Amino acid sequence: MFIKNIILSNKFKNFTLISLLLFCFIVVNACNYVAAVSANISNNVFRLHVIANSDSNEDQALKYIVRDAVLEYVNSSTSSATCKEELIEMLDLDAIRKVAQQTVYDNGYYYPVTVELGYFEFPTKTYGDISLPSGFYDALRVKIGDASGQNWWCVMFPPLCFVDVSSGVVPDSSKEVLQDNLDTEGYNVISENTGEIKFKFKLIELLQNFRIELTSLANK
Repeated sequence: MFIKNIILSNKFKNFTLISLLLFCFIVVNACNYVAAVSANISNNVFRLHVIANSDSNEDQALKYIVRDAVLEYVNSSTSSATCKEELIEMLDLDAIRKVAQQTVYDNGYYYPVTVELGYFEFPTKTYGDISLPSGFYDALRVKIGDASGQNWWCVMFPPLCFVDVSSGVVPDSSKEVLQDNLDTEGYNVISENTGEIKFKFKLIELLQNFRIELTSLANK
């Protein structure tokens, strides 16, 4: 009876209402924060996605050879790009496809190659001491043959594709490009691993993974 009276009391109702409103306020602010930071990162990063024909050792090795050829061509033809938009405008998809296709032929295979620009789902990836949260990013996708093998992801702008992961360090030149294109919060989230920033990164990762799951369910 005593507990029932407490539950029915105005004070308890007011406390419950305030707690619910506070919870909603925190959730809304967290979602707004994640949306803003994710958009800042996604809008200023351009990625490369290469998909092998299969998971055989030969096809996986070919994937890396094609990757290197595509990167060499794109890096040489877009070296003057100072932002993602400039790089995308400089891309010649037909020329890139021809480079990738010729590379496949030169290595003794006859798989067809397709190349496309799109807005694709990416998992969380770490490049040296820079980590990009999962989410959707503009990217160049290269599909070799059946494209049923393991994927290879990297960041084409700023250039992080050849970062030495074993050393755990991204070149200062690449970090400078990142800083020039991201706001302070966005850069801190992907480059620092301190307590508060690490929590923010995990929050972004959690909500972005939830968004990916919803998108996947909606497309089924």
